[in-house]
Parts: sequence; C-alpha cells; structure tokens
Amino acid sequence: MERWDRVGRCAGYGAALAVSPYLLIKVSWVVGSLLGLAPIGKGFNLAGWVLLNTVTIGMAGIGIALALALVRPWGMRIPGWLVAFCAWTGAGFLVSILPYAMLSTVLDAARGDTANSGGDDSAMPGWEGALIQFSFIGMGLGLTLALPAYLRRRWPEAFTARVGDSPRTAVPWAAAVAAVVGLAWLYWAVGGTLGVAHPAERNTNGYLLTGVGALWAIAGSAAIWTLARQRPARVPHHLLLTLGWLGSGSLFAWSGWKLPLTLFVALAHPTDVTLPENLAVAAVLHLAAIVAGAGMLRSLVGSRPRTTASTSPTQMQT
Repeated sequence: MERWDRVGRCAGYGAALAVSPYLLIKVSWVVGSLLGLAPIGKGFNLAGWVLLNTVTIGMAGIGIALALALVRPWGMRIPGWLVAFCAWTGAGFLVSILPYAMLSTVLDAARGDTANSGGDDSAMPGWEGALIQFSFIGMGLGLTLALPAYLRRRWPEAFTARVGDSPRTAVPWAAAVAAVVGLAWLYWAVGGTLGVAHPAERNTNGYLLTGVGALWAIAGSAAIWTLARQRPARVPHHLLLTLGWLGSGSLFAWSGWKLPLTLFVALAHPTDVTLPENLAVAAVLHLAAIVAGAGMLRSLVGSRPRTTASTSPTQMQT
C-alpha cells in the first residue's frame, strides 16, 4: 500500500471518529428537549428545534458513512455519483465553516467572549461548543486527506491531466452567475448596505461567514472559467478541479441550507428572528447560488478527461 493510501485511510477513520461527538450531542439535544430536560434554541419552538437537529443528525450520519466509504473496500462498489455528491456537499459545508470557526474563535477570544464559542445558542455550555468545533475541524481535515486518496484510486486519470488536454469550450453560464453572487456577498462582507434591510442585525461572525462564502464562490468561478477557456500550460489539472469542486459545493450546500431558512422567515415572520438582508434579495441570491453550483458541477463532470481503454473496470466504475 502506498504511503498516500495509508495516510488517506487513517484520515478517513479519524474523520468518522471526529464526527461522533457532534452526533451524540445532537441526539442528546433532541432527546433532552422532548423530555423537557434540555433548553430549546433561541428562535425555535419544540417542533422546529427537533426537526432542525434531526436533520443535522442525519447529516452527521451521512458524514460518518462517507468517511468510512472512502477507506473501506465496499466504498469502491458504491455508485460513483452517490459518493461524489455526498463528498461534494459535505466539502461545500466544511470549506466555509472551518475558516469561519477558527477565525470566530480567535476574535471571540480577543474580545474575551468564550461562553458561546463554537455555537449559535447562548445556552450551550462551552465544552459542547468545543466538541462541535473539534468535530467540524476533524471531519474537514480528515476528508481533506481521505477524499483525494479515494479519488486517486478510483479515477486516476483526473490526477494526470493538464490544462489544455481537452478542447477549448465556451465559458459556462454557471461560472458567470457564481461570480455575480460571490461579488454581491463580498460587497456585504466588507460592509456594503445595498440590499441590507436591518444593518443593526449584522455582526462580525456574519461578516466572516459571508466573506468566506464569497471567496469560495469567486475562486470556484475562476477555476471553471480557466478550465473552459484552457490553453496549453503547466497548470495542474487537479488543482483547478479542486477549486471548482469546493467552490461549487460551497455555493450549493450553504445556499441550499439558507434558502429554506430565508423563505421560512419571509413567510412565517417569527418575532424573535430577524435576518439582516432584504429577504427577497437574499432568496434570489441563494437560489442563483444553488443553480450556479449545480451548473458548475456539471461543467466539472464534463471536463474530466476520458478514461482510456487500458483503464481497469474498477477505475471506470461509476
């Protein structure tokens, strides 16, 4: 077994283990709230709180299954599109939440505010917030090493191609849409107020998360643009694929999470939840981000070099 495969397998097991505290905490929240032993999060009723955390329990379970699929033999027998989709959306969440979690922790520590580090509910004990951050960081670092090793085993041709190996094509519309969305978010992240209905509701953590999402949207758009308008060059093909993969996944995953929340606030008008952005503008941007992310992924799939006749059946399996 090559050293890269050994590192990837260890990282996959580590990622699955790291998510376990998050899963257990979420289960305890659901059970505790149903039994009246744990508080309900701010801005939620019992049904909404249980639904939200049940969804995140499912996401954590999928994350553990994905981490194991990347290192176990049965993972090579799962349809490639299913592994790719789960890894794509999971990576999309993590590439935004990891920088956000680390930067917000540093800023909270600088302000002397550590009571709510790692959580979005002031009632959360500090140790729970720390474990949740550990789960995010451990999962992110684990997948960072395990996923490339898995992809290298299953689709090795993607790691040997260079920019210019495929015919030049028109720039996909999704890259242009992603660039517009990213620039709009970047404008908000640096303090722009156009399209912001409640400026007083903005805070440092919101600026950080919006800014990280904006940077990934712009980086992914630039990568897809380069792949489409490629010219012979000594640019690693897999580097552009990685940026396009992460940027499109971030757009799809985060806006796929935020769009339902935005629509809920717009339709239900909860008294204790106020989003800073104009809800109509935010909903349009999130919808555009979802469509752009899916379109960019389609472009990436089309840009993957064709498998040669000598490729083994295992490598060609999709």
